[in-house]
Order: sequence, then C-alpha cells, then structure tokens
Amino acid sequence: MPQDPATATLHLIEVMARLRHPETGCPWDQVQDFASIAPYTIEEAYEVEDAIARGSPAILLDELGDLLFQVVYHARMAEERGWFAFADVAGAISDKMIRRHPHVFGAEETRTADQQVAAWEVQKAAERATRAETGTLAGIPTGLPALTRAAKLTRRAGRVGFDWPDAVAVLDKLEEEAAELRAELRSDGHPADPAALRDEVGDLLFVLANLARKLDLDPEDCLRGANRKFERRFSYIEQTLKVAGKTPAESTLHEMETLWSDAKRVERET
Repeated sequence: MPQDPATATLHLIEVMARLRHPETGCPWDQVQDFASIAPYTIEEAYEVEDAIARGSPAILLDELGDLLFQVVYHARMAEERGWFAFADVAGAISDKMIRRHPHVFGAEETRTADQQVAAWEVQKAAERATRAETGTLAGIPTGLPALTRAAKLTRRAGRVGFDWPDAVAVLDKLEEEAAELRAELRSDGHPADPAALRDEVGDLLFVLANLARKLDLDPEDCLRGANRKFERRFSYIEQTLKVAGKTPAESTLHEMETLWSDAKRVERET
C-alpha cells in the first residue's frame, strides 16, 4: 500500500533526530559533521545513477531512499546549529522551482524546451548575483567530477563568445595538446618532468571533455561507457583463460591482446 508522503517524511525526520540524539543516539552518527558526511552524499548520488543504468526499480527505490536520507542528515545538522530545518529546505526548493517556471505557475506563455533552458540560465545568473557570486564562471561547484566541471566551465564561457567554433577545431586543439605531451616524454634518456606531464595530461583531458561537449555528449557518460567496455572485454579475457587453466598473470601480453580482439569481434557479432 502506498504510504502517505507527509507521514513517511515526518517519520524519516524523527529517525534522523533519534540517531543524532546527544545522549541516546548512535555513537557514530553523533560525531559526524557536514564535511564527514559530504563524501557519502556524493557516493549516494552516483549509486542512484548506477541504479538507473541498471534499470532496476527496486534498486532505484532503495538508492533514492539513501540519497534522501543524506538530505535529511544535512538538514538535521543544520537544525542543530540553528540554521534551518528540513521543512526550510523543501520550501526553498519549491519556491525556486515556481520562480524558475513562470510559464507553468504564472501567467507567462508556454515555453519550448530551448526557451526554458535560456530562461533558466538567466534566472540562475540573477540568483548568483544576489549571492554576490560575480563573473561568468561563478557558481560552478568545485566538487563536481573534473570532466563534468571542465565541460561546464567552457560551456559557460561559450555563452559570452569564448569557445571553439566547432568539434573539428577542438580536434585540432587535441592534436596540438597531444604533441605537447609527446614533447614532454623525453627520448634522450633523461626522466620527464612529473609536474610538466601532469600539466599536459590535464590539458589533454580538458580538451577531450570539451570535444564531448561540442558533440552534445556528456564526457562522464562517455568515460563510464568506456569503463564498462573495458570491464566487459577484460572479463572475457579472464574467463577464456580460466577455461584454459590459466590466469592473466600467467599469460603473455600477446595472448591477452588476441583475446581482446576476440572480445571485440564477439561484441560486433551479437
């Protein structure tokens, strides 16, 4: 039977309060703070994304609960400090959504999806200004995954005209950065400068993130796909070697590369 939303939410808030109670609560929960809980919040968001990718409603239900619990956790710690409570969080986001959707909640005419995106950015810029966050790149969280933040930084800069004209231009830049990295990989017998290598690899990744952006792709999603592909193909190598009574450590690189090619062929044929 579906639960009443208000009753279920109140119960969750009460559970959190019990866990944080200074005398009768859980010793672990009692000592947590915003900084110590933040990594769990990020982790739970990724687990929600993973549940969506796996297409499992049951897992998604569980992971959304874990993520909601993180919101309640932070709200409880804020309430203990006299800052705000969960109801204030819920009220603030409701007000924000109403403010950002006047075509739904007000008298403004219906917008297309593109018009809504443009209006949303204007509204967000105004909200940043009220928080004294000035500058084109203000308000892009530093805690975002680096590839995502790279794409967001240049997307924001692109709105004021500072951008590559197209994906081909980004590819040209990618080749330039690859050449600079190659130049740092010295072939004269002297060790490469670690700091320079880090800088050049960072430039290469930055350009790759923006190549994805120019192609209307999410760089994080592209890399996740590549990770899944690698896991799938390497698992094929391990399983095939296991049938032959071997492990990857007992095999040559040539053997594993041959099996890698086999895995690619199998994927193409299925």
